[in-house]
Amino acid sequence: MAAKPTACLALADGTVFYGMGFGAPGEVVAELVFNTAMTGYQEIMTDPSYASQIVTFTFPHIGNTGVTEEDDEAPDPVASGIVVRWDPTEPSNWRSTSELTDWMARRGRIGIGGVDTRRLTRAIRQQGAPHVVLAHDPDGNFNIEAMIARARDWPGLVGLDLARGVSCAQSYRWDQGAWEWGTGFGTAPGDRPFKVVALDYGAKRNILRSLVAFGADVTVLPATATAAEVMAHEPEGVFLSNGPGDPAATGAYAVPMIQDLLGRDMPIFGICLGHQMLALALGAKTVKMSHGHHGANHPVRDVETGKVEITSMNHGFAVDSQSLPVGVIETHVSLFDGSNCGIRMQDKPVFSVQHHPEASPGPQDSLYLFKRFTDSMRARRA
Repeated sequence: MAAKPTACLALADGTVFYGMGFGAPGEVVAELVFNTAMTGYQEIMTDPSYASQIVTFTFPHIGNTGVTEEDDEAPDPVASGIVVRWDPTEPSNWRSTSELTDWMARRGRIGIGGVDTRRLTRAIRQQGAPHVVLAHDPDGNFNIEAMIARARDWPGLVGLDLARGVSCAQSYRWDQGAWEWGTGFGTAPGDRPFKVVALDYGAKRNILRSLVAFGADVTVLPATATAAEVMAHEPEGVFLSNGPGDPAATGAYAVPMIQDLLGRDMPIFGICLGHQMLALALGAKTVKMSHGHHGANHPVRDVETGKVEITSMNHGFAVDSQSLPVGVIETHVSLFDGSNCGIRMQDKPVFSVQHHPEASPGPQDSLYLFKRFTDSMRARRA
């Protein structure tokens, strides 16, 4: 006799998936997306860009390498929950310090296993990212009608500013360097000549480590920081971080600040939401995508060199390349759907990309972007 389901995923269209729950009990409403990465589930769950989203993993073996605090991209998981094909197994990895199921239970996140994730992924691709309710009850009691109604009533991510909720509350210095075999994440190199202010819209730790590795002395400021607060640190460059939510909503306070900085002729580098913030500040528009880009196998072409980079992506909104103003050049495009993945100003050291160069899926195809940022500060100083 089959075990009674202890978790349930209800879509706004009335479709229901049953499975076995793990992690914390409870119920959550969110947008459902799929991620095609074969590794990095812990980094994905702790990426602040996944706020108010539940992640379906297309790779069936999730949890098999356990978890370690070293791999957290934020202090706590931000993704609302996960959907997997096979129940997480006992971990087998020398770096593991805990099991995924225990880690999720401690952190208050819900998981459901035993789901036909191929069917679910096809539905997302064909119909767009749906609004869903995920519930985990060890006794297997679910009010399906109420769950579907809650999913239908949820307004979704359009118009929602989530960056403010995942940003730091106050400024801080970041001095952790890159990971090294046998020692883990060490202290920053002594030679960090360039003062950089990083605007935290939901910054991943490994982005900050990458900035440090390429010579930046990093101070992180909250998403709502003003241009005056940025300039009080006398930066030689400004970094705009990744983050969640609708860029147009976050842009209500972030865009005027960025526009002020654009008038000061200093290097600016943006990633993910930071890329979208920069585009809005330059006069372009952003649009909601059907199901977004989420994974570590996304080919992106550098328009100016012709080279193709294998990139990591996580975004549900995109810059509308047709809206780019004169003087702003499209530098990167997705080879999956032709959507915009990078821009730069023609006459200033200002650029940004939609993908995550620090995530190293290529593994180092896109790290040159951090060097480009450092070089632009060096050139301005000269």
